[in-house]
Amino acid sequence: MAGSEKLLLISFIYACSNLVNAGQLPLFPAILVFGDSTVDAGNNNYISTLFKGNHPPYGRDYPGGVATGRFSNGKLVTDVLASLLNIKSAVPPFLDPNLSDADIRTGVSFASGGAGYDDTTNFATAIPLTHQIPNFIRYFDRLRQIAGETEAARIVNHAMVVLSCGANDMAFNFYGNPVRSQRLTVGEYQDFLLGKMNYTVQALYKLGVRNMLITGLPPVGCLPIQMSLKRHNLLKPVCVAEQNADSVIYNKKAVNMFSVMEKECPGLKLGYANIYDPLLDMIEHAPKFGFLVTRVGCCGTGKVEGGPLCNLLSPTCQNSSNHVFWDSIHPSQAAYSYIAQFLYRYVLPKFL
Repeated sequence: MAGSEKLLLISFIYACSNLVNAGQLPLFPAILVFGDSTVDAGNNNYISTLFKGNHPPYGRDYPGGVATGRFSNGKLVTDVLASLLNIKSAVPPFLDPNLSDADIRTGVSFASGGAGYDDTTNFATAIPLTHQIPNFIRYFDRLRQIAGETEAARIVNHAMVVLSCGANDMAFNFYGNPVRSQRLTVGEYQDFLLGKMNYTVQALYKLGVRNMLITGLPPVGCLPIQMSLKRHNLLKPVCVAEQNADSVIYNKKAVNMFSVMEKECPGLKLGYANIYDPLLDMIEHAPKFGFLVTRVGCCGTGKVEGGPLCNLLSPTCQNSSNHVFWDSIHPSQAAYSYIAQFLYRYVLPKFL
């Protein structure tokens, strides 16, 4: 383990122990995850799609060096959160045929790499968010068989539900789709996505969900692939300012909508998972976090590789913990760990 990796691990454990000792640990019986590749624990392994992370060098820093289907060199935010919440099992994919009863009790991920709020976003035949809800109903049925009606309802009612979506919609279906961007203004498309988010929340609420942690948009303009596509500076990648500004506006709209939804749905708690600020902070103040490379990913050139383009033929950096991004789209395990710490410290106390 490199010195910087040890320092990162020590600071992470120390931060987590402080939170636990302070009595700030919310108690949830399970974690249930919906969304895109940022939280896909391997569901894409079991569907017909080219967009998979079940091959090297993905997973090289995951326990055992296994490429599980996670689009990262190691763990995701939801894996770290599950550990912080004392949910012992890792978050497995729902489509895993070897899913155990214990996995069902402690929660699963329904997410799919390539998914979006907008069904037309689902490139590479991902599992659309609208199809993830029926998978949740199937999960609920199996949970009833295992735990009984009353206990199953309790688990779902008290579970921490994570919804991470929207970045694919903006990056690929709006900025990268001239048909979309000509028919709708960016504000109109944001409102369309927020309407889809509201539909998802309402559907899960009717099924018994009461605790939801919902991500906003990251600084989309700082994703290496977005900087590469814009090519503002061939020598030094520069974040696309207008795309970041759009993300800020979207996030403000989402927070305003959360308060409305909570009033409409008695007992519902919505936590805004602010991933924009910690990720931008890591990019703009890299030394504070121990990062050396912030604008290209570890895999390949780091500018365009992701999914099938990040493979054994792609040269990779020696120390991924020095990089904010693992590939051109997804943060590294080190960055995900910091984001999880941020959410645990500043967002999860809402659910106490």
